[in-house]
Amino acid sequence: MTTEDALQGQWRQLRERLQGRQLLGKDGASLSLRIPGRDAMWFGCGPEAAPQRVPLRAAAGASEVHAAVYAARGDVGAVAVGGAEFGCCLADFGGAMPQVFDEQARHLGHMGPAVSDAEYIARSLGKGGNVLLSQGRPVCLGMTTTRLALNAELFEKCAKAYVLALASGARVKPLPWWVRAIANSRLHKDERRAAQAFARGELPIESRGY
Repeated sequence: MTTEDALQGQWRQLRERLQGRQLLGKDGASLSLRIPGRDAMWFGCGPEAAPQRVPLRAAAGASEVHAAVYAARGDVGAVAVGGAEFGCCLADFGGAMPQVFDEQARHLGHMGPAVSDAEYIARSLGKGGNVLLSQGRPVCLGMTTTRLALNAELFEKCAKAYVLALASGARVKPLPWWVRAIANSRLHKDERRAAQAFARGELPIESRGY
């Protein structure tokens, strides 16, 4: 079995995991995996859709957001658009969440401003963050399928705590700058290694340390 064929199977497994945990939303949710060494991705939109091999340069409609992410970030191997309840609620609370939790800073990083069009995605992801809102819907990124699943779970957990705190009138403070700097530097190091692996036409090896 080729890497490309194996990724097609991983796409199905990832969608099942995200849907099982209600992390893809309902109508219009989409999921993709970058195919290493190819200018293409496995992409599917909708709860019953089969993955289709889509050339990145030919992306249109729902797949355009995914192609824009891959064009902007060479380290990203998987993208999910849809999100769960509290991630979507961020659209009503400024469209972005500061780095409030240690694990969030380490794996999600800086959340750029919400965007209304795919052409602004590169700017929003410029600081290496792994989540943003596009047209009011969460876009979660991961270097691997496993990392994307974990990032989607982490984002929803953090968004829930953040949204409920703001809704109750609580004051929410970001982590100290030095904590964010250390966590983000480790995230960026992982991202550089992932980008190098994809450039070689290989799948990245996920970091297991903090």
